[in-house]
Amino acid sequence: MNSYEKPDFWSQKAFKEGYPARSVYKLQEIDAKFGMLKKNFRVLDLGSAPGSWTVFALRTLEGTGHVTSIDLLPLAKDVKGENLTFFQGDMYDPELRAQIQALGPYDSVICDAAPRTTGNRVVDTAGSAGLVELAMYYAETMLKPGGNFCVKIFQGGDQQQFLKKMREIFTTAKGFKPEACRDKSFETYLIGLHKKG
Repeated sequence: MNSYEKPDFWSQKAFKEGYPARSVYKLQEIDAKFGMLKKNFRVLDLGSAPGSWTVFALRTLEGTGHVTSIDLLPLAKDVKGENLTFFQGDMYDPELRAQIQALGPYDSVICDAAPRTTGNRVVDTAGSAGLVELAMYYAETMLKPGGNFCVKIFQGGDQQQFLKKMREIFTTAKGFKPEACRDKSFETYLIGLHKKG
């Protein structure tokens, strides 16, 4: 059994608190530091399965606002809410993109999507960079002025170029690695705050 299969502190905590996965604590930390989510927000969660970030957003909104969530895979079956719309499908699909856009504009776009990892760091990093580019397209076209954005990236995946582009779109753009990331993990997050009008 490798260390990824053993439930660590964060995985056990997630299970106890009713979240499908440990990734929720990364968003919790990002939100505490940067104020990504507030009541009445319209939130777009890209690459959302099994649904921990969606659940965290729903709990933060406390029945206000709306969460739109998309993934190729289904959400865990207990992830639901009156103010949740879930699309199972491909984020690259233009038809789906139009449906998601129709539910916007959004106050916050969050993305914890990762490519299917191969173990080849070069391939995986390139896959991650492609997803970051797609998420940035969503943020650029669907966020309200003043809106916030966060996206996962594998380190080495052109962070500096992405941050440079994000500084054109947002008043603040920075990298941030939450404590809940696994020690061995080479993932980190890019944060864009206050989309320019």
